Amino acid sequence: MIVAGDFNAKSTAWEGQVTDVRGRRLLEICDKTNLVVLQGLVLDITRKMSQLVTVNNFIDGKFVTTKEYLDSFDPSIGQVWARVSNSSADEIDTAVQAAEKAFPQWSVTPVEQRSKLMLKIADLIEARLDEFAEVESHDQGKPVSLAKRIDIPRLIHNFRYFATYCLHDLNSSTVQLEASATNYTVKCPVGVAGLISPWNLPLYLLSFKIAPAIACGNTVVAKPSEMTSVSTQLLCQVFQEAGVPKGVINIVYGYGWTAGKALVEHPRVPLISFTGGTATGEVIRKSAAHLNKRFSLELGGKNPAIIFDDCSFEKCVETTIRSSFVNQGEVCLCTSRIFVQRGIYEKFLEAFVAKAKALVVGDPKDPNTFFGALISKQHREKVVGYIEGARSGGATIRCGHGVEHLSLPDRCQNGYFVQPTVISDLPDSAPAMTDEIFGPVTCVVPFDDEAEVIQRANSVRYGLCATLWTENVSRVHRMSPKLESATIWVNCWLVRDLNMPFGGMKDSGTGKEGGKYSTEFFTQEKTILIQLYLVAKRNVKIRNVLKDNEKMFFKANNLVNFLV
Repeated sequence: MIVAGDFNAKSTAWEGQVTDVRGRRLLEICDKTNLVVLQGLVLDITRKMSQLVTVNNFIDGKFVTTKEYLDSFDPSIGQVWARVSNSSADEIDTAVQAAEKAFPQWSVTPVEQRSKLMLKIADLIEARLDEFAEVESHDQGKPVSLAKRIDIPRLIHNFRYFATYCLHDLNSSTVQLEASATNYTVKCPVGVAGLISPWNLPLYLLSFKIAPAIACGNTVVAKPSEMTSVSTQLLCQVFQEAGVPKGVINIVYGYGWTAGKALVEHPRVPLISFTGGTATGEVIRKSAAHLNKRFSLELGGKNPAIIFDDCSFEKCVETTIRSSFVNQGEVCLCTSRIFVQRGIYEKFLEAFVAKAKALVVGDPKDPNTFFGALISKQHREKVVGYIEGARSGGATIRCGHGVEHLSLPDRCQNGYFVQPTVISDLPDSAPAMTDEIFGPVTCVVPFDDEAEVIQRANSVRYGLCATLWTENVSRVHRMSPKLESATIWVNCWLVRDLNMPFGGMKDSGTGKEGGKYSTEFFTQEKTILIQLYLVAKRNVKIRNVLKDNEKMFFKANNLVNFLV
C-alpha cells in the first residue's frame, strides 16, 4: 500500500519507506523519540482509509487485490475518497492470460447470444442509473445532473447499439462467372483487445470500446484512468450479475506509465484502442511500433467554431456556450477557438460573455449546478496557467478566472474549480489559441472572409472537429471539404449518429470508431474464394468446342468468299 504524506494526486511513498495502512508493520524510518508520533499518524491514516472506497482489479470474473494502491480524489472537495489498485506488469499479464483463456470459447459464441448478454448488461445499468451517475460525479467532478442526462444514458446506449448492430452486419461476396468461382468475406475476432480510456467521460468512452470489442467476439483487458476508476467497479458488478463468462472482460487499474505501458507493450495483445492526449498517443505508437499492433487512437483537439453574420444568432450563442463549457470544458470535442465575422463580433461577444457569467458554478450535487470541478489540483493549475499567460501577453479576460469572485459552498472550498473564462484580443499564435487546454477556457476573435478563416482554423496541429454557423448552404458545401477537421457540425454541436465514423485527422488521431468502423477495427476480414471444379472443367470443354466451331465457321466463310 502506498500512502502519500500530503495526499497529492500522484501518490508516492514517504521517502525511503512504505507503511502498511492497517498498521500491521511499522518500518523503522525514525528514531525512538519519534516512534510514538509516527504510530499515532499511522493509526489516524488507518482510520481514514477504513472509510474509503477500495477499487480492486477485475480479472477472470472476480475482484483481485494488488500489492499497492493509489489515492483517488473527489475533485469537488479536494480530498481522497477511494483507494485504487496500482497494477504491476505481472498483474497486467495475469489479466491478459485470463483473456487469452476465455477467447477460444467466446470467439465462437453465436452472435445472438453475445447480443442478448449485452442487452442484459444495458438493462442492469439502467436499473441503477442514479447510483452510477452519483458515483461518476463523485469520481470526476461533473454535476450529477449531467451524468444522469449524458454519461450514463450514453453508457447504456453504447451496449444496446453494438448489441443490435452486430446482428445486422453484412459480409460481402462476388461471383466470377468466367472462373466459375464465388468470393465471400468473413469477419473474425482478433484476440485480446487492450483498451485505455480517459478521465473526462469515464464510462461513456470506456463502453464505446468494450461494447464493440466483445460484440465482435474479442476478449478485453481495459484500463480506465487512474483518476476516475471507481465507477468502473459498479460496471464490473453488473458484468458479474449479467453472467459475462470469466475472462471475457478484465478491468485493471494503475498509472499509464506502468499499467498502461505494460498493456500496450504486451506481445500477446494485438489491438490497442486508446483515447487521451496527443502526447500520450505518440508515446504509445513509438513504444509498440516494433510489435505491429493495430492502433485506434482518438487524441486531442483545438476545435474551431466559425460564425458568419447570417447565422441563427440566438441558437448559435446558446449552443456555443454549451460546446465551450459543458463538462467544465473537459471534452475533446469542446470549442476553444471561436471565429466570429467582424460585422457581428461585438454583438456576439457581449451576448456570449453575459451567458458565460450566468452559468452556475458550484457543488456537483446541486441540481442547479451547470459547472462542476476540474479533475485534479494539477490540472487546475495548468488551466489557470494558460489564462494568466494570456493575460500577461496582453489579452483581455472578458469573464471568468481572476475577473469575478467565485462563491462556493463550504463543502467545496478546497475543490478544483475554475469559472468559465472568455478571452479576446490575442493573436492566433498565442498558446491559448494553439494548445489543447482541456478546460473552461475559450477564445473569441474576429475574421473577415472565408479564405482567411479557413486558413486560420487550419493553422493548428489538431483536426478533430469544427462547427460552422451559416444559413448559406452553398457556403457549407464550399467550406466543409477545406476545413481540416474529421467532423464538421453545421448549425449544431455534438449531434451524434453511431453509424457514422468518429475520429481525428492530423495530430488528433488515427482510425475511426462507430458501427462498421469499430467492427472493422475489432475484426480481421478474410476473403474466401471457392471454385466449382466440375463446373469449371465442363465450362472449359464447352469453350473448347465453341472455339473449334468458330474456327470451322471462319474457314467455311473464307471458302465461300473465295468462290464468289
